[in-house]
Amino acid sequence: MEPVKPVAGERAAEPLTEYVQRVSRRARAFDRRRPLVWDLHLTGFWVLAALIDASGGWRNVAHEPDVPAGLVVALSLALSVPLLWRRSHPHAALLVTLPAALVNAWSGAALQAALLQLLLVHHIALRLPLRNLWWAVALVTAPACVAVARYGDGTGSWNQQIGSQLLSVGVAALIGITVRSRRDYTGALEDRARRLETERDQQLRLAAAAERARIAREMHDIIGHNLSVITGLADGGRYAAAKSPERAAQALDAIATTSRQALSELRRLLDVLRDEDQDGVQAAELAPQPALTDLDRLLDGVRKAGLPVRTTVKGRPTLPEGRQLTVYRVIQEALTNTLKHAGPDATAHIGLSYETGGAVTLTVTDTGRGGPAPGPSEGRGLPGMRERTSLYGGTLEAGPRPGPERGWRVHLHLPEEPPQ
Repeated sequence: MEPVKPVAGERAAEPLTEYVQRVSRRARAFDRRRPLVWDLHLTGFWVLAALIDASGGWRNVAHEPDVPAGLVVALSLALSVPLLWRRSHPHAALLVTLPAALVNAWSGAALQAALLQLLLVHHIALRLPLRNLWWAVALVTAPACVAVARYGDGTGSWNQQIGSQLLSVGVAALIGITVRSRRDYTGALEDRARRLETERDQQLRLAAAAERARIAREMHDIIGHNLSVITGLADGGRYAAAKSPERAAQALDAIATTSRQALSELRRLLDVLRDEDQDGVQAAELAPQPALTDLDRLLDGVRKAGLPVRTTVKGRPTLPEGRQLTVYRVIQEALTNTLKHAGPDATAHIGLSYETGGAVTLTVTDTGRGGPAPGPSEGRGLPGMRERTSLYGGTLEAGPRPGPERGWRVHLHLPEEPPQ
């Protein structure tokens, strides 16, 4: 596990604290991989301590020093060996030690190994539902009650003996509850951190997908429109080359201008995708997105491509940049479709009506061949227009004009901006 790197401005931990934390992390990791190793070591330590006490030290506190040595050894093993299952089955281990604890109290041996029951109480509080503590307290207190009933006040009053036992049990349980609360709190923090990381990754993926969709729309609008204009100019220049070389030269000039404009717009769009901070490269100067003030230049290019366009404007344009870009792109896409599909001798009309509160109504019609509405998988033009419109809660209708009129109609309505 790699050490956590300190965040700038955050106070670094003391070297001793870092060392202790590193050692404890390694110990916990080893214990998770091989829990039996630690269980055997701890159980072996306490079994050895119990047998050392059974070798003679137990007589210093015993009520009956003449208890047989075989019984003392058996009681010591019965009180210490069940610690091997203290983590997996603490309640069962406590039940196993209960007969030995009762015999220990009744016989008067008063072995110190009986205190190992407190370690089992600690693990019950640490690992089992807290309602099990009531049974654990009763089981651990029962030997103290037996000792008081059999030997009276030989080693102190009954309330002192039972009170001391209850206090020890309470401290062991409290330590277990504290460790458990800290462990649950740490686990909750780690789970929250994992969920936040997952949410962050999802947000990044969603943002990347949205950016890819936006760039795809922009590239479609730029490339589709300009290539349609270039195609129209090239067709017109080819027909005019034989009869009017001057008109052909004008068409070639318009093709060159439109191509340079398309390349410039694509370059600005692709510059956004560069890593501006890499190798000290300065950020490219980006031109603003097209707005309604650029509409005349768009219409000039379309007219040069051979499509006559009339405009009707009502009201004053007071739209924010985002709405202006939406209206501009819808006009651009509608005229591009007219250039592609309307056929020769087609004309187009643009009707713009600006209303109060940022509302706007746009109608683009042409007198071309018309045709059925395209399917959902045919191109990105209409889906892109609908996506732009939905950003502002507007509506977009696109389809053939009702008979007896011919051609195609695109109708856009953006409602008023909500109050801030």
